[in-house]
Amino acid sequence: MKRKIYEKLTEWKSKSNGTTALLIDGARRVGKSFIVEEFAKNEYQSYILIDFAFPKPGVLQCFKEDTYDFSLFFAKLSAIYSTTLYHRKSLIIFDEVQLFPPARQLIKQLVADGRYDYIETGSLISLRKNVKEILIPSEEEHLEMFPLDFEEFLWALGDTATVPFLKTCFENRKPLGQALHRKILNEFRKYMLTGGMPQAVLKYAETQDFEAVDRVKKQILSLYREDIGKYAGKDEQKVYALFDNIPGQLSKKEKKYKLADISPTARARGYEDAFIWLSKAMIINRCLNATDPTVGLALSGDYTTQKCYMGDTGLLVTQTFRDDEYADNMLYKSILLGKLNINEGMLMENIVAQMLRCRGYQLYFYSRSDTHNRKNHMEIDFLISNHKKIQPVEVKSSSYRKHSSLDKFVTKFEKRLGEKYILYQKDIMIKDNVVHLPIYMAMFI
Repeated sequence: MKRKIYEKLTEWKSKSNGTTALLIDGARRVGKSFIVEEFAKNEYQSYILIDFAFPKPGVLQCFKEDTYDFSLFFAKLSAIYSTTLYHRKSLIIFDEVQLFPPARQLIKQLVADGRYDYIETGSLISLRKNVKEILIPSEEEHLEMFPLDFEEFLWALGDTATVPFLKTCFENRKPLGQALHRKILNEFRKYMLTGGMPQAVLKYAETQDFEAVDRVKKQILSLYREDIGKYAGKDEQKVYALFDNIPGQLSKKEKKYKLADISPTARARGYEDAFIWLSKAMIINRCLNATDPTVGLALSGDYTTQKCYMGDTGLLVTQTFRDDEYADNMLYKSILLGKLNINEGMLMENIVAQMLRCRGYQLYFYSRSDTHNRKNHMEIDFLISNHKKIQPVEVKSSSYRKHSSLDKFVTKFEKRLGEKYILYQKDIMIKDNVVHLPIYMAMFI
């Protein structure tokens, strides 16, 4: 399965030339181990993959007892894995490194030794419990890995031509034409249903069977719940509550997460660690309210007012109806036929959040309420900074007719704004100085 992160791996190898290690952080089952091992097979003469979830006998002992002499340390690793290591031509992979933090701390000395290259992979890497007793090496470069984006999904189906054409249309603001737009929108709906988790995408590519895909996604969600039970510690019940409540929160018209729906006594301060846990696990994408939007959106980010999107929209679809059998799940048919109702806004916003995170953006929105004058109320789904201007992004359903919040936002902050976007289910159009884009073009913003 072709992944864009592979190019970043080759760029790191070339530029670093052994002066840094690479740390890849991502949700469970997002494909970290697979792509790193493919990279090792293709780009190095030999490699060793040390899986700290299931270490081979003697491996942990090597780390604990033999790192005072790297020649002995490497000789023992070569013997344990029956692999010859070559100076500057071999890669050593620390897989699931969060399970054995001393290996991460050792990176400083290993990089200084200079014999081999090193890549670390893991989930929950930056949680306090996984770093509190180690010195984090400054020799690490950090790379986040996300579920497959729409282009990678199409690659898995054998389509390499569509997205380059779409990018040309986006850059030239040229409509696709209704027939082609409908075809691509239909493929995008399949992507929303399947999601971007590699196992789910492979199952769809092999079978074209959404029922089989749904079973794969239920397995992944079960794994996430098991991880919460294993690793969330004292916050376990709060993390479960936040996680289980995501579909209900997103199905509301105003998608800000309301803790009162979990418990009348719940307060943001008491749940902040639980939000952090889900975010660090990359299970969710947090979206904060930028109360005074400027190019430095983080300066006014309000952690007490936030939206909470699932990291993968396909998993959100399955989570929403996790207790239903596939045959009874009308959401799949509704998405494919473009006849969504209550769930449409939830899924559309979630997929845009997912696509923006894949682009490297941190997520912010703008919300202002005025109980005395409804005319002053406004909410913008997403705000993007290009370091010079703010770009507001509104996500609209198929019944979209007007953009009153965007109009009020433009009036209030006009001097700070660059291009303004509406993402919807129709073809490209520029109207009222607003760029209207089909939802699948969120990948280019």
